[in-house]
Parts: sequence; C-alpha cells; structure tokens
Amino acid sequence: MELEVRHLRALCAIADTGSLHKAARQLGVSQPSLTTQLQRIERALGEELFLRERTGCTPTLFGRTVLGRARPLVDGMSELIAEARAAAERSSADGPRLRIGSTASRALPGWLRRLHRRLPDTETSLRVDVSANALLRRVADGGLDVAFVHEVEGCPLRVPPEVELRVLVEREPQFVSMAADHPAARHPVVELADLAGDRWMVDPSVDGEWEGLRRVLTTAGFSPSFLHGDYHTAASLIVTGEAVAPCQPTSGPREDMAIRPLAGDPLAVRLLLACAPGAPGLWEVFADLRASYRDAALAAAPYRRWLSHHGSPLLMAA
Repeated sequence: MELEVRHLRALCAIADTGSLHKAARQLGVSQPSLTTQLQRIERALGEELFLRERTGCTPTLFGRTVLGRARPLVDGMSELIAEARAAAERSSADGPRLRIGSTASRALPGWLRRLHRRLPDTETSLRVDVSANALLRRVADGGLDVAFVHEVEGCPLRVPPEVELRVLVEREPQFVSMAADHPAARHPVVELADLAGDRWMVDPSVDGEWEGLRRVLTTAGFSPSFLHGDYHTAASLIVTGEAVAPCQPTSGPREDMAIRPLAGDPLAVRLLLACAPGAPGLWEVFADLRASYRDAALAAAPYRRWLSHHGSPLLMAA
C-alpha cells in the first residue's frame, strides 16, 4: 500500500474527532470505507494507530508519533492548495506563467525563491509528485513547462520523445539514515555490511526506488527484510531503530537521526530538468535550479564533506 496525503488526512480526522463515524462524515466517506482504509494503513505500517473503544478512538503511542509527522504535511498541503488557488484567482488568463513539477528535493524552496525574484510578473505554479514518470508525462502532454526529477541508477525513466532532458547532477550519491544511537552511526562512512541485520524502509511509489535498492543489496549478498511506506512516516521508525532507509544527501540534520554516506556509494540517482524542446527562458530556469541545489548541498554537513573528499565542482563559486 502506498500512503498518500489523503491517508494522512484521514488519520488526522480520526484523531481530531475521536470517532470513526464522525471522521467519516467530516471526510465525506462511509464509515465502513474509512474503517477499511484505517486497517490497510495499519497493516502497511505494521502496528495499530488507534485503540478502538466504546467511547471512541484513541491514538496509541505509535499513533501519536505518526500523527506528529502527519499533521505538518497535511497542514502544509492545505496551505499550499489555498495559496495556489488564491494565486490562480489573482492571475490574468493571458499573463505569463511557469508551471513547475518536482519530486521531493531540498533545492525546491530556494529554486522557487530565485524564480520569483527573477520573474516577479510570472505566475508560478507547483506540482509535487513522488513519481518522476508521472511528471515527465505531464511535461509531454503540456500540463507542465518544466519538471525537476531524479532517475534511480539502473532503473531508467520512461522519457517521452516530446521531452528534452538537461542533466543537473550526473550521479548524486544516496546516503543512509539511521537512529542516532545505531552502532554504525559511530563511523563517518558506513559499510553496507554494517546494516546487514537491519530492516530497510522503502517507498515503492517512488519510481525505481524499490528495484534499485533491492538490486544493490542483492548484489552485495544480503537478503534483508523491507518495510514499505512513505519516507515521512519512515522517520518515526528510523529514530526508534526499527529501520534504516536511503535518503538524499541534502537531508537536514536531526538530533535523533544520523545521516551517513555509504562506502563506495552503491546507491545513486541522476538529477534532471525535463522540459519541452525549445521552450523560452529555460537556461535561466536551469541556472536558478543549479544555484539552489548547490546551496542545499553545501548546507548539509555530511554531503559537504563528501563533496570535498571527491573534489566536486559544486564546491567552486557559482
């Protein structure tokens, strides 16, 4: 099962109302449908989220942890939708616009800020999707002007012939996130063998993520167990030592989580900007993205050390 924002919204509604019946009415669905959805979410996460009692539903300890991660995402998405609708109402039908798509990236906020400063009269919209292939299809059918995507090494994306690609980073290493007190966290660089006994959390809805990780671990001679779920939910399992997970090297620091590079960099992605061929102003859009990615890379201490060790050109002045 792939957890989506609508699933997180359902969990928040159950917690807020304290009742499956009231939450179902609030969400506009039937109670049996919501009950089934909750059961599927709990099976996907491997643990109960709510205690069902005669007086209603009460979050378990694990449920409170998940809700603590879910609420900011749900609130942020609601705010984003409201802002996007307000911006659409303000924009004129024939005014300049730039429709952007992106998979998750720490470079995204800085990229949007640069675009807004450089193109103050251009209406900018944003579509975030875990599926790079879905974003590429949107560029091909004219629904997006550009899309910032990543391609898992060994798992090529399905690029429509109408789409042109520009390479931002040819090979970005993927690091690993683990609990701060994990034995392997004592080392600045982690060997895959040090994680042989761990369960790996992976989001199968991210194109190539599951296949790429399984291929690397199988090649290394491991047969670890996997947990499937989105990476926001994974954080609560990682910090308690229940799982480890691949992560972007630009990931921000946390006191309860360690982020380390893997020896030999066996996991990697290629970062790409997709666009329609010949679209105007794309070089400037690409330059803004490159500068924003550099800022995000240098702000992450483990990645900055990795770049220094490998003599990356990203360390040079923009």
